[in-house]
Amino acid sequence: MEPPRTHAVVLAGGEGRRLRPFTWVIPKPLVPVEDMPILEILLRQLARDGFDRVTLAVGYLAALIRAYCGDGSQWGLTVDYLAEETPLGTAGFLGNLSAGDADRILVVNGDTLTDLDFAEFSRSHDPGDAASICAYPRSVEIDFGILHFDDEKRLVRYEEKPVLSHHVSMGVNVLSRWAVDRYVRPGERLDMPELLCRMTDDDATVRVVSPDIFWLDLGRPEDLERANEVFRVERARFLP
Repeated sequence: MEPPRTHAVVLAGGEGRRLRPFTWVIPKPLVPVEDMPILEILLRQLARDGFDRVTLAVGYLAALIRAYCGDGSQWGLTVDYLAEETPLGTAGFLGNLSAGDADRILVVNGDTLTDLDFAEFSRSHDPGDAASICAYPRSVEIDFGILHFDDEKRLVRYEEKPVLSHHVSMGVNVLSRWAVDRYVRPGERLDMPELLCRMTDDDATVRVVSPDIFWLDLGRPEDLERANEVFRVERARFLP
């Protein structure tokens, strides 16, 4: 079942500069993972999880996305489009979004490969919180020795090629409608990190959720290559 009064939005307007030359001719959300564009995988997953309407926030090469997705009926969805003549960032579009009677908005980056249950994540959002961020643990190996020294340049500690572990944003967020109305101004250029910081600066609660799932951002060629490998072997993990 779809979470009550949740409106789903997929961000599909980026230029995908890190994936060039692929994205010179096709928009990043239509770059295929095996035999299927990543955007289609996301739309099929949202339909699987009970959503019946999805807004695609489009910009770069929007006509190709419209031509491919149409009205969404092939996936059992109603797909509509929010086009930006001037790019408003990854959160600014919310000021122009028509979300009906929804009391929360699910925002998903259009280059995300995950087996997350979007409905369950939406249901977990506390309506008193301004937002919920879906997070994923990542480790980054530093290829150099890291020097720690004091104010007088005396070596305190030497770390040889440390591995740094962090929780990173998956680009999947649920926003309370009241928080969008309060913190997003129509026509303002605003990215999601700025919006979330604006909320916390005002002492609104932004909760971090770290489910035990798979996630991969497809922003780089090496990530796309890995996505193809995983999807080829574990297709049923991502699609019904």
